[in-house]
This record gives sequence, C-alpha cells and structure tokens, in this order.
Amino acid sequence: MKSIKKILGVFWIILGPAAMIFMACQAWDKVSKSESGIAQTNTALQWGIILLIFIPIAVGLVIFGKYALAGEYDKLPESSEEL
Repeated sequence: MKSIKKILGVFWIILGPAAMIFMACQAWDKVSKSESGIAQTNTALQWGIILLIFIPIAVGLVIFGKYALAGEYDKLPESSEEL
C-alpha cells in the first residue's frame, strides 16, 4: 500500500501542473475563437474566474502529492488519541 501511495504521489504532482496547462490552453482557444466585443469579454471573464478558482486546487494537488511521495501518509492514526 505504501508503494501505491508513492506512485499516486507522483501522479498528483504531475496532474496539478498538467491540468493547469490544459485549462490555460482551452481558455486561450475559447477566448480567441469567440466573437470580438462583448462576447469575447464575457468569455475571457468566465475563463479568468475558472482559472483563478482552479489555481489553488492545482497547487493543493502538488502539495498533496509531495506529502504522499515523502511518506507522510504511511502511518495514519487509528484513534483520536493518536492525534
């Protein structure tokens, strides 16, 4: 189980930046293909909000993966007294 956690740690570390790059490319594509004027402004605003919300999630995935790779989740508490 410990090796699975470490492998998934690498997966989470890669997934965070990869998802951000994918979403940024999608945003660029959608904004550039939208009509100029109000429609392009609305599309850019929507994607800006989506990206700003997702940036902390992507950072959290990288942090979670770093801790999983370092073995921080190898010994989990079994009762509240162990906390």
